[in-house]
Amino acid sequence: MIDKLEFLLALARERHFGRAADACGVTQPTLSAGVKQLEDSFGVLLVNRGSRFVGLTPEGDRVLEWAKRIVGDTRTMRQEVNALKQGRLVGHLRIAVIPTALPMVSALTTPYRQHHPDVRFTIRSSTSIEALTWLDNLEIDAGISYLDNEPIGNVRAIPLYREHYRLLISADSPLGNRRSVTWAEVAHIPLCLLTPDNQNRRIINRLLSESGSGEDEVPTLESNSMTVLVSHVRTGRWASVMPAILAETLGLTGSVRAIPIVEPAAFYTIGLIVRNREPMTPTIAALVTEALKAAKTFNREVATKIA
Repeated sequence: MIDKLEFLLALARERHFGRAADACGVTQPTLSAGVKQLEDSFGVLLVNRGSRFVGLTPEGDRVLEWAKRIVGDTRTMRQEVNALKQGRLVGHLRIAVIPTALPMVSALTTPYRQHHPDVRFTIRSSTSIEALTWLDNLEIDAGISYLDNEPIGNVRAIPLYREHYRLLISADSPLGNRRSVTWAEVAHIPLCLLTPDNQNRRIINRLLSESGSGEDEVPTLESNSMTVLVSHVRTGRWASVMPAILAETLGLTGSVRAIPIVEPAAFYTIGLIVRNREPMTPTIAALVTEALKAAKTFNREVATKIA
C-alpha cells in the first residue's frame, strides 16, 4: 500500500505518468497499475485520465492528503527504527533555501554534521512559494524562508534572524561616501535585482514604491541567482539592494560600499520551516535543535553590532 501511495504523490506532483514513474524508479506500466490497484481497493476513481494525465478527482484529492500523512509517518517510523538499530542518525536531509539566505545555511549544516556525520544534505535554491509547496508535497524535509509575508500554512517556524537592507554601490558613485541612504534615493539608481518570483524582490519593489518617488523603475538586470548579482556588484559598475547579513559575507573590496538604507527602516524575519507534525523524524528534530542554537548566535551577533 505504501508504495502505491508514493506513486499517487509522485503523479500529483509531476502531473505526468512517465515523469512520475521516473521519479519513483519504476516503469510507467508499474506506476499505472499501482494507481489502478489503489482505485480498486477504494472503489472510486482517483485520477481523471484522457490521452494523458488530466488531474485528480475530488476523491483523489482527499486520498492525496491522507497519503501525505501516511507516507510521512512511515518515513518517520523507518528513520526512528534505523536510528535505534544503528545507534546514530543516518539519512538524507533535503533543504530548500531562498537565494538571499543561501550563504547562511552553513550555520546549520556545519554544526549538524559535526554531531551527526552520517547524515548527508541536498540544498536547493528556491522561492518562498516553492519551498512551501515542496514541503507540503514531501519533496523536501525543511526550508529556510521568509516568515512574515507568505501564508506559511501548517508548518512549524523557527525564527533565525531579521533581514534588513544595504545598498551595494561603487565607492566612486555620488552616493558612495554616504553613511546612509533613503529608499527614495535608491529608487533613482539603476539596480540589478532578483527576479519578481522571489519574495526579496517583491519586498524591495514595495519599499521603493512606498518611498514616494512616484516612479516604477525597471532593473537594469535581474536574475534568480545571487551569484550573478554579486558578480556584477563586484565590478564596481553595478548597484544592488541586498540583506545586510549577506553583504557582510561578500568580502567587498574598497571599490564597493555597503550603505545602510533607512527611512523607513525595514525588517523581515528569516527562519527554518518544517512540517508541523509530531513526532518529527530524528534528522529533522536534530535540524530544529541546530536552528535554535543558530538563532541565539545570530541574535547575539546582531546585539553586539548594535552596541
